[in-house]
Amino acid sequence: MNSESNLWFFENVDLYELLCPHKVPSMKDKHTFHRYKKNDFIYFEDEPSAYIYLIANGRVKIGSYTEDGKEIVKAVLSQGEIFGELALAGEDRRPDFAQALEDDTTVCPMSIDEMQELMANNKPLNLKIIKLIGLRIKKLERKVESLVFKDARTRIIEFLREMALEKGKKVGFETMFKNYLTHRDIASLTGTSRQTVTMVLNELKDNNIINFDRRRFLIRDMDKLTLAIKNQA
Repeated sequence: MNSESNLWFFENVDLYELLCPHKVPSMKDKHTFHRYKKNDFIYFEDEPSAYIYLIANGRVKIGSYTEDGKEIVKAVLSQGEIFGELALAGEDRRPDFAQALEDDTTVCPMSIDEMQELMANNKPLNLKIIKLIGLRIKKLERKVESLVFKDARTRIIEFLREMALEKGKKVGFETMFKNYLTHRDIASLTGTSRQTVTMVLNELKDNNIINFDRRRFLIRDMDKLTLAIKNQA
């Protein structure tokens, strides 16, 4: 397995189970979960970067706004993942916002001091956090490269492939992952338009490479999906 595959595997680790202060005897009594309704903001752009957040339940969208008010979705995170982690790397203020996507989205906030306390003399945990930050930076670099050098169709297909590798589960010869994104979300994440996303997904469905509904994506043939990327290059 190459180093990139190792990083993808690492991201599937439930960091909530490793980091949640409620699981640490010296911290659990002074900690409370924060619960949000759908569309509630957890933090806004330009707020002080005072906490790191662990998702105990639900989904969280990370995004920002352009000068003309257009929303840009940077990531959609789910149970077991963390966000706001760049506060550990010296980030003073948030460059983006975090918003709950479901009712009863539950997060556990952790201050920088608390995180550093957990990380003290814990080399395995330190390594995991370093890898996480490295992976997020690597994904951002890949996204910039994709926007510059690849066409819209390729970006959408590569997004599906990465989601299948990162979040998917094998179902026989097929790969299934939950569909929690609208076509508009996928367009924002891939730097394309909603109309282009719809066109490409329908094309792949007509060619029996994928199937999808509001709840799931099913990659019927990963080899054909990969070949669709290569044929476009």
